[in-house]
Amino acid sequence: MFVAPDPGRVRLRNSLRAVMGIALAVALAELAGLSLTASITGGLAALLALFTVTDSTVRAQFTTTLLLPAAGFPVLAVATALHDLTPLRDLAFLATVFCGVYARRWGPRGHALGIFAFMNFFTTQFLHAVPGQLPELFAAVGIALAAAATVRFVLWPLERRTPPAAVPAPLPGTGLARVTTRQAVQAAAACGVALAIGQVLSEDRWYWAVGTTWWIFVNTVSRGETLVRGFRRVLGTVIGIAVGMVVAIPLHGAPVPTALLVALCVFGIFYAAPVSYSWMMLAVTVMAGLLYGLLGVLDPALLVLRLEETAVGAAAAALAVLLILPVTTHAINDAWIQRALRGVHAATSASLRRLSGEPDADPTPHATELELVLGRVRLSLAPLVHPLSPFRGRKARARQVLALLDECAEEVRGLTVVAADPAASHDARLAAACWRVEAAVERLTSPRGDRALDRDTPAAEAAHPAAGQGALGHVSGLEKLLAALDEPLRTPRGPLLVRS
Repeated sequence: MFVAPDPGRVRLRNSLRAVMGIALAVALAELAGLSLTASITGGLAALLALFTVTDSTVRAQFTTTLLLPAAGFPVLAVATALHDLTPLRDLAFLATVFCGVYARRWGPRGHALGIFAFMNFFTTQFLHAVPGQLPELFAAVGIALAAAATVRFVLWPLERRTPPAAVPAPLPGTGLARVTTRQAVQAAAACGVALAIGQVLSEDRWYWAVGTTWWIFVNTVSRGETLVRGFRRVLGTVIGIAVGMVVAIPLHGAPVPTALLVALCVFGIFYAAPVSYSWMMLAVTVMAGLLYGLLGVLDPALLVLRLEETAVGAAAAALAVLLILPVTTHAINDAWIQRALRGVHAATSASLRRLSGEPDADPTPHATELELVLGRVRLSLAPLVHPLSPFRGRKARARQVLALLDECAEEVRGLTVVAADPAASHDARLAAACWRVEAAVERLTSPRGDRALDRDTPAAEAAHPAAGQGALGHVSGLEKLLAALDEPLRTPRGPLLVRS
């Protein structure tokens, strides 16, 4: 968290904006005379609105923010109405889990609405809200969303100056072959187990186990990603509880210092989230302890119970991804790396056509998509390169693949710049080199590694030009990098990526 680059200080500014938006939401709720429970509900709603809405355009972000009440208000009403009807409440919670995860098939908007729906159910359990409080809860959430939108789109519109980061299209599939469908089944089953065991541990705080399971499934796809995220959540919670013992308990809920520390925790959540899930969970755990201090129920036993419930939730998630419709790390790695390689193919082909005189051929969108896909490749390979991974050989190969793909992206960026130059030259050697790159990609993405494709490729030149000699230099660099990728992708020493 402390050494990760922050170009343009985007993380810093986004974190400060989040503190401003949430503080404004809570202040407005207090000025409106709402209860402490309602004010906390509003603050959490503002946090979610600023944290989960990640559409690729400002207009889409605004639309998603407007739709949040449609996802949150019905859930809020159901959760409070079923407060004392335990079996029905539990079934409704699990249905919310399933629908919230399934909604991810519709991209960032579905993802945000699903999280907001789940967290509204979770918040009512956290605060033990009852039906009589529903009108002020609606008011608090509405005020909070208006405050968050005002800060985000009017007072500090960061995304208008720095376009939001786009996300690659999800992996294709239908029915149970679709990853989001499988995850919805996994998450519902895991949350069911967590709910049952969590209620055995505590009839009042069982929802921590369910919340842990839910958040472990957020932004993960394969079982490897889920297991690593579960470990990081438990680690962050353990450290957060230790900090809470020292910081939150001695305050005894004193309003002013508690509010300042909550603001610091909010900053930490937003600042750490893109780079360190463990640090983010530390901030979340300390903030939860501080909020319980405000409510007057915090004690060391409560923090220990949170750790126990967190462990239950993580174990339930681990069992679900291992036993129920598992999405293997290998399959996800294979899919994303093949997409990255095809991105290299598409960018090279478009560059060749542009240099051949086709004005409509533009490699820039392909280069941009390649950068997005590489971000997803890094995420899918994270379990293999994790420091605690016991598979040393696969870890070394995964790191080699990441390094080579990063170099491929650099060559593609250079090729795209050259292709955009009207004065750039084109000759037969460039066409031959591009064909060899395309053949190398076809060979790497072929299920059997069919090397017969090489026979249809023009013979290589006797000597490749040095890097930096225009388009031909970049394409030759790609050719060498793709040849170097052959060994780590197809080694027989256990499957890593593309099947041999």
